Amino acid sequence: MTAEPDGPEDRLRRFATIWSRAVFPVTSTSLTRPEFEQQLVPLARRLSDALRARTFDASEGQAVGAALVAAHCTDPEALSRALDCVDAYLVLYCGEDGPQEALRTRSARLQHAMAAGFAQALRERTLAEQEAISQAALNARSAVAEALHASEARFRAVFEGAAIGIGIADLEGNILQVNGALLRMFGGSEQSMRGRRVPEWTHPEDAPQVWRLYEELVRGEREHYHVEKAFYRPDGTALWTNLTVSLLRDADGEPQYQLALMEDTTERRLLNLRLRYEATHDALTGLPNRTLFFERLEKALSAGEGQRFGLCYLDLDGFKTINDSLGHAAGDRLLVEVADRLQSCATAPGEMVARLGGDEFVALTTGPDTEREVDALADRIMNALVTPVRIDGRELTVRGSIGIVEGPAGERGPAEVLRSADITMYRAKSAGGNRFELADPEADARAITRHGLTTALPAALDRGEFFIEYQPLVHLGDGSVRGAEALVRWLHPQHGVLGPDRFIPLAEHTGLIVPLGRWVLEQSVRQARAWQERHANAGPLRINVNLSPCQLTHPGLVQDTVDILEREGLDADALCLEVTESALIGADDDLLKPLRRLAEMGVDIALDDFGTGYSNLANLRRLPVSILKLDRSFTQGMQQFPADPVDLKIVEGIVSLAHSLDLAVTVEGVETGAQAEQLRILGCDTAQGWYYARPGPPERLHELALVDATG
Repeated sequence: MTAEPDGPEDRLRRFATIWSRAVFPVTSTSLTRPEFEQQLVPLARRLSDALRARTFDASEGQAVGAALVAAHCTDPEALSRALDCVDAYLVLYCGEDGPQEALRTRSARLQHAMAAGFAQALRERTLAEQEAISQAALNARSAVAEALHASEARFRAVFEGAAIGIGIADLEGNILQVNGALLRMFGGSEQSMRGRRVPEWTHPEDAPQVWRLYEELVRGEREHYHVEKAFYRPDGTALWTNLTVSLLRDADGEPQYQLALMEDTTERRLLNLRLRYEATHDALTGLPNRTLFFERLEKALSAGEGQRFGLCYLDLDGFKTINDSLGHAAGDRLLVEVADRLQSCATAPGEMVARLGGDEFVALTTGPDTEREVDALADRIMNALVTPVRIDGRELTVRGSIGIVEGPAGERGPAEVLRSADITMYRAKSAGGNRFELADPEADARAITRHGLTTALPAALDRGEFFIEYQPLVHLGDGSVRGAEALVRWLHPQHGVLGPDRFIPLAEHTGLIVPLGRWVLEQSVRQARAWQERHANAGPLRINVNLSPCQLTHPGLVQDTVDILEREGLDADALCLEVTESALIGADDDLLKPLRRLAEMGVDIALDDFGTGYSNLANLRRLPVSILKLDRSFTQGMQQFPADPVDLKIVEGIVSLAHSLDLAVTVEGVETGAQAEQLRILGCDTAQGWYYARPGPPERLHELALVDATG
C-alpha cells in the first residue's frame, strides 16, 4: 500500500524544519529547536505565498528578513544559512510544479529582499544600541562628581561587553581606547591600534563627504555623523563597516573626545554583491541578463548631447531543431559556446553583450561614432558564428539573424529601442536568416500596426466591427446579374475601413479565420435568401463566399455549411465557395474530401485566381470544381487597343479547356467595356469588376437586379 503524497502544508512544514536545523545553531535564543521551528513556520508560509504570487512583492521578503532579526538571528552566519536554505529548498518544497526558471528567478529576488530587510532591521537595532552606548558614555562622564567610580564601572561594562566595535580618540585623532570587539574586527593588537591616528585610516572607496564630516565634527561644528566606510586590516583585506562617530563634550560644553561605533558589514556586503550578481546575470552563460542590460541601455539612452548608441539583437536560426533533436543539454552547451564567442566580440569600452533569454542575445555599443562601430560589431558577431560548434562528437553549424538599431541618445526609451531591434531581427529572419538588417522606421510602423491588428481581431469580431460588401457577378451573354461575391471588411476604430488583404492573413495566422469565415458564410447566406425573397422574378441569385486554406482543413466545414443553409432556408445550388488555386496545389484526397461532399450536395466550388498557382492542368479532372475564376492578370492586356494577342490566345485556350471539362469561366477585374466585349467573344461566362460595379452594400445589388429584371 503506497503512502499518500505530501500536501502543500506538509511540504511547507518540512521546509521550515530544514530551515530551523540550519539556523538554530547560530541563533542566540532561549527557545528549544522545536519551539524555534514553530516561529519559522509563518515566515516559511509568507515566502511560499510570495513565491507563487501573481506579482512580485519585495516587502514580503523584507518582512521575513526583519522577522529573523526579531527572532534573535542577528549573527551574519544566520542570514547566510537562511538564504542558502531558501535558495536550495524553497522552490523544491513550495513551488508546486510551477515554471522552474520563473520560480528560481522569483526565489533569487526574495533572497535579495530578505537580505535587505535583515540589514535594515539589524541596522535599526544597532543604532538603538549605539544610542544607548553613547548615552551611557555621556552619562558616565557627566556624573563624575556624583558617582565617579560607579559610573566608570558602568561605562567600562558597556564598553567591553558591547557586540559592536567602540573606539575613543582625542580631537587630534590620537586613539586612546578600543574595546575587544573592535580589536577582533581589525584582527590586530590593542598596542598596534593605539599607535595609529584616525586620519591615517583612509581607503580608496571612501565617499567624498567622509573626511569633510570628520573635520566638521572635530571642530565642534556637528555632534555626530553616520557613514558606510571601508578600512584596511593589517593583512590587507577590506573591513566594511557602518560607522557612527559622535562628539563628546566636557562639563562646560567644550569638545573633548570623539567616540566611534563600528558594525562589521563585510559578510553582509559580500552576500549582497553575490545576490546582486545572481539577480543581474544569466545562470547558464554568466552573461548580463535582461535586467542588467536594460539598466545599461537606459543609461546609454540618457547620455548627454553628442552621444549615440548601437544595438545588435541576435536570434539563432534553427535553435529549436537542435533542442528537439539533440536535447536541451546539448542546446545549453551550444548557448554557452555562443555566449563565449559573443563576449569576445564586444571587448571595447562602451560595449557589452547580454542574454535576454532562450537563444536571444543583444550586443550594445555606445559613444559618439556608433554608426560605424555597430556595423563592425555585427560583422564580428557573424564571423564569430561561422566556425561550427562541436558537441557530443557532432559539428553543429550556427547561424543567426541580427536586427540593428542605431541612433542618438535621448530620443527613444529602452522598450521602444528593443522593440524596433526585435522587429528588425525578424525581418532578417524572414529574408532567409544568417544576415543582419538595419532598422527601418516605416517597416517598424507596419509591423507594430500588424501586431495591433492581430491582438484586436478577437474583440473586433465580438464587437461587430466586421461588415460585408457585395460585388455583382454579371452574365456576359445577356448582361444580367447572376449573383455577387461577398467581400468582408473591417471597420477599425482607429484605422477606418480595412480590406481583407490587411487582416485575413493575420486571421489565418491566429486561427481566428475559422469563426470569422463562419460568420461571413452565415451573413452571406442570409443575404442571398433575402435577395431571393425580394426579387423572385429576377431569377436565382447566387452568393460566392471565399474559403481560406485554414478553413479547408477545419473538421467542421461541411457541417457548418449544412447547418447554415438549412437554418436560413437557402438551396445548396445558390451557394458557391471559392478556393484559391494555390491552396489546392498538391492537395491529397483527405483535403479534397470536404469539397467533394459539398459539391455532391449541390454547392458550386470555384477555383479562384486560376493561372497564378502553377498547378498541373491535368489536376483539374480530379478537383471537385465547377467554375474557374480567371485571374485579372490575364485580362489587363485587353484594356488597350488592340488587345495583346498573347493574352487573347491564353484566355481562349483556358476557356476552351474549361468548357471541354464542363467548367464555367468567371473573369475578375473587368474595368472597361472593351474588355467585357472581348471576353464575351472569347466565350467567358460571367465577369465582375469596376466596369459593372464596385463592391458595395447589399442594397446596391437590389438596385442592379431590379434594373436587370425590368429590362
